[in-house]
Amino acid sequence: MRFVDTMSAAVARRVALAAQGFAEQRPTSPPTRRHLAKVLSRTQLLQLDSVNVAVRAHYMPLFSRIGAYPTDLLDDAAWSDSARRPRMLVEYWAHVASLIPVEDWPLLRGRMRRYSAETSGYFGSVAGKQSLLADVLGVVKRQGPMGAGAIEDELGGEAKPKARGGWWNRSEVKRACEYLFAVGELTTGTRRGFQRYYDLTERVLPPEVFGRMIDDDEAARQLTAKAAVALGVATEPDLRDYYRISPPSSKQAVAELVEDGVLIPVDVAGWSAPAYRHADAKAPRKVAARALLCPFDPVVWRRERTERLFDFFYRIEIYVPEPKRVYGYYVFPFLLDDQLVARVDLKADRVAGVLRVPGAFLEPGADMPRVTVELAEELATMAEWLGLSGVEVGDRGDLAGPLRIACR
Repeated sequence: MRFVDTMSAAVARRVALAAQGFAEQRPTSPPTRRHLAKVLSRTQLLQLDSVNVAVRAHYMPLFSRIGAYPTDLLDDAAWSDSARRPRMLVEYWAHVASLIPVEDWPLLRGRMRRYSAETSGYFGSVAGKQSLLADVLGVVKRQGPMGAGAIEDELGGEAKPKARGGWWNRSEVKRACEYLFAVGELTTGTRRGFQRYYDLTERVLPPEVFGRMIDDDEAARQLTAKAAVALGVATEPDLRDYYRISPPSSKQAVAELVEDGVLIPVDVAGWSAPAYRHADAKAPRKVAARALLCPFDPVVWRRERTERLFDFFYRIEIYVPEPKRVYGYYVFPFLLDDQLVARVDLKADRVAGVLRVPGAFLEPGADMPRVTVELAEELATMAEWLGLSGVEVGDRGDLAGPLRIACR
């Protein structure tokens, strides 16, 4: 019989935060690619999301861990190439739409093959249209990185067809681009604004990465191990969710990683499901962190895990009608030490040049004076990072009044 370790909920929380990099001090020197690489060694990926009410989702986890940094640092790592500074990141469906290290792209080939086998669903209308797919690939091959709209124009769209390409419906062309991205033939060459410019994947990735083939079972093992590094301690469904692995593949991978000693079974107090700790995960005696977490930060994106770790019930309310929202449109949990102690609804008002806080709410039992001071300082840092002149606090929430005074 295999011995199962035991772990308190408090230790599990510190293990999880340390795995995400929150047990380390923020750099005192200007952040560089080395700092970016260190964060990625913790998080493994960055989720992409189009919402820009405060700051786009992929920029915020870096700020939460290393403080103010030039966003060009991430842009260059993800969407530009040179002999001196090769691309570090590439886009694909990992957790969801994500930036992943370039070398991890082959681990998701099985997912690409599954997309290519689809004959129904979202891609069903274009998957079998070989002429359309060939036309899209041909345009990108000739012209270089292009947005879907430009590809549509080149192929004629719903207007008069041009000499090259067919007469394709605009929605079909857009869907064909997304399908070719999903099956790995196109990727994002660059982005402008937040618009994706498609390029041939073989031109974006190094040949040794593009040509690498990995068995599906081995890929699942590696992805599960990477999830375990990022989470520190987790249930099997937690591990599965990080890269959205299928339940059978995840369970097999977990069993094999336990057998290999990479994962260690643990019984976490208060958790109803068995848990697993990565063999290299650290359990610091304390975590002295201070961070605003965007709704798509890995610490909080799996809501069941957030509740289990922090006793913090969290739901994003973007799609909730305004009168029914409890906390606000785009709410950031506030991490202080090893607890989530407050929630703030944030909006970057770029016209007025201020970071607006329509609502601020203290968690039960949190130390209001300390939370107020620490949160005010973090909001000021975030406003400066975003190029805004200050912080304006609204009226909603029990923390709003004290925070308004502190932000003055």
